[in-house]
Amino acid sequence: MQLVNLLKCKLHHARITHCQREYRGSIGISRDLMDAIGLLENEVVHVWAVDHEARIITYAIPMAEKGVIQLKGGAANHFNVGDRVVIAAFIHTDEPLEPRAIMLDAENNIIG
Repeated sequence: MQLVNLLKCKLHHARITHCQREYRGSIGISRDLMDAIGLLENEVVHVWAVDHEARIITYAIPMAEKGVIQLKGGAANHFNVGDRVVIAAFIHTDEPLEPRAIMLDAENNIIG
């Protein structure tokens, strides 16, 4: 069996709503957005800036408040409130996979 690392899911053009530097680290993502793409609590995610070169890898934690994308700890030093980002998770598999991807508007509402 040969495993390949494929894109599992993606939030496209999410907007950072909060930066909390005094925290151990991670990215808080609105639970409804996590559920929409099948992202699990504590799953490793890549966060890529759309409008500048910042790229980080951290883990996702669910947030109760709708539309929240909150960078925590050291990750918050790489982004600012209002930055557009792509949040992606990958999976090792030996089977074909259709990734779940959604596009967000400026308030992190699902638009496609």
